[in-house]
Amino acid sequence: MSAVTGSRRAAALVYQAAGMCLVYPDAMFHERLPLIESGCQDPDIVSFLTHARATDPAELAAHYVRTFDFKNRHSLYLSWWSDGDTRRRGMSLVRFKEVYRAHGLDFTSEELPDFLPAVLEFSAQAGPQLLLEHRPGIELLRLSLTEADTPYARLLDAVCGTLPGPSPQDLTEARRMARAGPPREQVGLAAYGVGRPLLPLLDTGTGDRAETEDGTRMPGGTG
Repeated sequence: MSAVTGSRRAAALVYQAAGMCLVYPDAMFHERLPLIESGCQDPDIVSFLTHARATDPAELAAHYVRTFDFKNRHSLYLSWWSDGDTRRRGMSLVRFKEVYRAHGLDFTSEELPDFLPAVLEFSAQAGPQLLLEHRPGIELLRLSLTEADTPYARLLDAVCGTLPGPSPQDLTEARRMARAGPPREQVGLAAYGVGRPLLPLLDTGTGDRAETEDGTRMPGGTG
């Protein structure tokens, strides 16, 4: 395995692990912890997993709800960061579905297609195209979570650490990145292993999923 391929595979494992950790921490999440721990050794992911292991499940679930369910400033829906609650957001959601279809996926989940855990699962298979397009929003989310002093910030640290160039250090820099617009970088699929699971997680979930033409599935629900 070349250094580049190894790097891409490591990034793909980060995307998949972070996506699994950013869903609601129900019983399935706790059952998956050993799989995530065995498959991804990124220090920020490991830090979050250590916290999840040490925290009472009811408190972890309550913290998730406090962090994500009632505050748009911690929104897991990427188009909210670029479009807010405007008419433009509908077109952005269409864009997500178009990218999925271009890679042989039909997104049929009850979740919106811009839900970050679903985007991360897609990115693990197809590369970080959507993450790059929505990097300003992802960086703003990372900074907001860091400011809130939540362990979930470590997951965004891990994701942003795989993307090219330095991350913005504060909200001013992140907003400047947003004004500059996203890069248009096409990433080859083969290095990211489209059509084959990176961790056993792809085949262990429940609920609605997007599905490829060859049967590979990706989660789109909240767990």
